[in-house]
Amino acid sequence: MAKAKTVYFCQECGNELSKWMGQCPFCKAWNTIVEEKSAQIKNTVKPSTAAAVQPSKISSIRLEQDERLLTGIGEFDRVLGGGIVKGSLVLVGGDPGIGKSTLLLQMCKVLSGHMIDDGAGGRKHLNIMYISGEESLTQIKMRADRLGEFASDIWLLCETNLDLIEGVILKQRPDIVIIDSIQTMYKEDIGSAQGSVSQVRETTNVLMHLAKSEGISIFIVGHVTKEGVVAGPRVLEHMVDTVLYFEGDRHASYRMLRAVKNRFGSTNEIGVFEMRTSGLEEVLNPSEYMLNGMPSGASGSVVSCAMEGTRPILVEIQALVAHTNFNMPRRTAAGTDYNRVNLLMAVLEKRLGIQMGGCDAYVNIAGGMKINEPAIDLAIVAALISSFKNRPVSEKTMIFGEVGLTGEVRAVNMALQRVNEAAKLGFTFCIVPKMNLKSIGERKDIQVIGVASVRDIMNYLS
Repeated sequence: MAKAKTVYFCQECGNELSKWMGQCPFCKAWNTIVEEKSAQIKNTVKPSTAAAVQPSKISSIRLEQDERLLTGIGEFDRVLGGGIVKGSLVLVGGDPGIGKSTLLLQMCKVLSGHMIDDGAGGRKHLNIMYISGEESLTQIKMRADRLGEFASDIWLLCETNLDLIEGVILKQRPDIVIIDSIQTMYKEDIGSAQGSVSQVRETTNVLMHLAKSEGISIFIVGHVTKEGVVAGPRVLEHMVDTVLYFEGDRHASYRMLRAVKNRFGSTNEIGVFEMRTSGLEEVLNPSEYMLNGMPSGASGSVVSCAMEGTRPILVEIQALVAHTNFNMPRRTAAGTDYNRVNLLMAVLEKRLGIQMGGCDAYVNIAGGMKINEPAIDLAIVAALISSFKNRPVSEKTMIFGEVGLTGEVRAVNMALQRVNEAAKLGFTFCIVPKMNLKSIGERKDIQVIGVASVRDIMNYLS
């Protein structure tokens, strides 16, 4: 019989401790240790069962041709790495009201009526099951009606008991399952409350075994904490195959879906959506969308290019430098690293003699994007100089490059893709690191200038 005992878990990293501590010895986080009841069950494997388990040679494993299933939503497929992998477990996290449930229900709408192989040489309709622990059947139906008409029915289930859910899944044998959300699910043999570390970890473990053993693609929705990470133990992100974060201000119209982990594709890939009354609509050209409304002839406005996974995105970097009326100048950075901005301002004062010590400085990535890539350093420098000297940069100029502490401009990766994106949107002038000129080559559609230090960029401010 299972014996219950008291254990302690760290809510940040998920490690188990024998006693309560103020600071977790593993992740060094404070006040994250919680007390929970746990049932210790001794598992024994019979020798006959162990002998039946045999390893397989990698050469004997054959992949199915339709291993990936396209969702029909291009931006979603991009982030997933080319579509849904059979038997995968995908975690979708984001702030409340950001559109997680809407995106997954919209995926169900697009996939409804889709035909797949039945494994016996025939074809069958894709079987989809949407399981909600937060909404009633009527509420889900109301939200589905706003998205449009479904080609075929999908199964709806409102339940939080995972043992019952597991039985329904094994009986219906769906191809795709959506769990909304993992914090509402619970197992009866776990004594702790819903959403606790033990419940989230064990329910995710059950879903992982279901996905792998039955070949079912499962999407689970996860709530996030005030720090912006998925609530529950950090081990949750290690158990799933793919972790997607839905970013953006819920009061703004656009949303960004970012892959921070993907066993079947590249990480840091993003998909851009716009929230409308009929659901989420893909933004096929994010660069054009981000530059919409850019001012003409204004000082402190510079266009740069950031790489999000394999996709180049042009963004507008704005800087405002003004003399302060206080003893302590104010520094603000929105969308980029605050400490990086201070570092670049120190480089300008030391290497170019531009005294900004008595000025307030504000740097903003227009559109609400968050970019920490060093490739935008040169554009931030140009924006700061442009605002300080009130000398505008041409709106047809794109600038990128990493700036070092000695003022040198270092090469960045994927320079050719960045220049191609600028040329596609009609830019005529591009300032890049001098070390990247060889990889870019000669261009007729856009003028490319290489700079070796921040001093060289002074010559190109109008």
